[in-house]
Amino acid sequence: MEKISHGEPTFFTPKRVFAMFANNHHDDGHVAVWLPAGSGVQDALIEEAPQIFFRPPYVGPAGWIGVEMAGIDDDWLGSLIREAFDLVAAKDRVAAGPRKSSTRRRTRSER
Repeated sequence: MEKISHGEPTFFTPKRVFAMFANNHHDDGHVAVWLPAGSGVQDALIEEAPQIFFRPPYVGPAGWIGVEMAGIDDDWLGSLIREAFDLVAAKDRVAAGPRKSSTRRRTRSER
C-alpha cells in the first residue's frame, strides 16, 4: 500500500514500511529510495558503489540503504525493492506468530 508519510510517498506491507521515496530530503541533494536491507548488505553496497548507495538519515543506523535514483537502472532497483518487501513481510509473519490449527471437530456431513 502506498500513502504519504513525512511528506513523501511511502510504501507499506500491511504493517510496516518497506520503501520510502526521498526527494532532496532536508536539502541533502539525493533523489532516492530508502530501503531496509539484510544484515551486512548496507556496508557491502556502499563500499561497492558509493555513487549509488548511501546511509540515509534516521533509518540508516538500522541497516537501511539509500539508493540514488539517477545511478541505478530499473531492473536493479526493482530487485532491491522486492528484496526489501520480502524482508519486511517476513518480519510481519514472524510478529504474527505461528498459525493456529483448527481444533474444531468436523461434523459427519463434512467428513
